[in-house]
Amino acid sequence: MNVDKIRNLTDVELNHQQHEMADQLFKMKFQLKMGQTESLKKIRELKKDIARVQTVMRQKQLAGGNGATAKAAAVSAPAPAKKAAKKKAATEKR
Repeated sequence: MNVDKIRNLTDVELNHQQHEMADQLFKMKFQLKMGQTESLKKIRELKKDIARVQTVMRQKQLAGGNGATAKAAAVSAPAPAKKAAKKKAATEKR
């Protein structure tokens, strides 16, 4: 599937497309294990298409500007620095 086509899909369509491809991948893997098919190339392409859809979904989520991920990263980043500073201060007192 072309990346341009994926980018033009709505969130609902992307979600539906991802589930549909995951089902198809499951069926193809099952057929491969049963020895009914030798389509490794199709399985690889399908995995890449699923990854493309997930990437576009994540890009749209980040572009939406919900800010939750940015706030969580900003809040959690200083915590290790404080812990290291406390550890350094405790070491200096000894």
